Amino acid sequence: MESAEVADAPLLGRMMELAPRLAKEQGCRPGKDGGFRLVVNNGADGGQEVYHLHLHVMGGPRPWKK
Repeated sequence: MESAEVADAPLLGRMMELAPRLAKEQGCRPGKDGGFRLVVNNGADGGQEVYHLHLHVMGGPRPWKK
């Protein structure tokens, strides 16, 4: 992300726009009663292992939480 430029805004915006749909397709419940997380690992200290921009979409039921 540190190398993102203004010209990248349309692509980054599209990624954010698609995230709820992808989350829903994977069993998450976007919205106030559900939710999901988006994670971008950036740089070695940020845990990045694949050096291109991608989002981790995480969520769904948490069986350990009652």
